[in-house]
Amino acid sequence: MSKKQFTHISKDGNPQMVDVSEKKITIRVAEAQATIDVGEEILSMIHDDELITKKGPVFQTAIIAGVMGAKKTHDLIPFCHPLGLEDCQIKITVVNKLIVIDTRAVVTSKTGVEMEALTAASIAALTVYDMCKAISHNIKIREIKLMAKSGGKKDFKRT
Repeated sequence: MSKKQFTHISKDGNPQMVDVSEKKITIRVAEAQATIDVGEEILSMIHDDELITKKGPVFQTAIIAGVMGAKKTHDLIPFCHPLGLEDCQIKITVVNKLIVIDTRAVVTSKTGVEMEALTAASIAALTVYDMCKAISHNIKIREIKLMAKSGGKKDFKRT
């Protein structure tokens, strides 16, 4: 059985960026999801698939923030390669009393966009929290997870 080595740690134990210079350029797609439990009080304020607080339209603002976050992922995560995102879509819905944020990031590159999709979901979720905290602090960002990725060495689909 071979011992796996972390890709961001060099053989001498130092942190390193992964060298992607020899990788093939392909279309890379990643999807992520965040779920938020905002409680009954905030849920009761949602009308026509939108939540408006004193700070403004929550879902619309969260979508903009999520896209901005995805585009800045390489500034936030030390070893992420800077990517020129070709698409970043965010959809926010209410499912089973939870706010669900679904993100999709696309790039044609030598490296994947998982971190960009996850960052979009994270920043959108944090924006929902920020815009609703004056109503209630009983908000839980439950989970942020990769749902799927394709275009690289290994595809992934959460079942």
